[in-house]
Amino acid sequence: MSCGRRHRRGRRGRLPKQVTIPNPVKTQKFIPQPTTTANTITIEHAELEAIRLVDLEGLSQEQAGTKMGVSRGTIWRLVKSARRKVAQALTEGRPLTVANNIS
Repeated sequence: MSCGRRHRRGRRGRLPKQVTIPNPVKTQKFIPQPTTTANTITIEHAELEAIRLVDLEGLSQEQAGTKMGVSRGTIWRLVKSARRKVAQALTEGRPLTVANNIS
């Protein structure tokens, strides 16, 4: 399935290639309030904070690690795990919940 016609930004340069999406997402909306607890994906507080600092606030992994008091490698693992869970929830239409425990 193609994503439709894409437009170049400006007058010069080649036209962008058409994007092919082999498995289009079947869900049209993401509802934050889950209607069922079956197949719920749980994201930990540390993962949520790491993804917020890196992706939303725009901090480097080094800066985020300093803010959270952990190493850059730990931030990398937390962000990687959080991104995977968010992507899985969005593409599979599964509820995403934040874990109750704060450590």
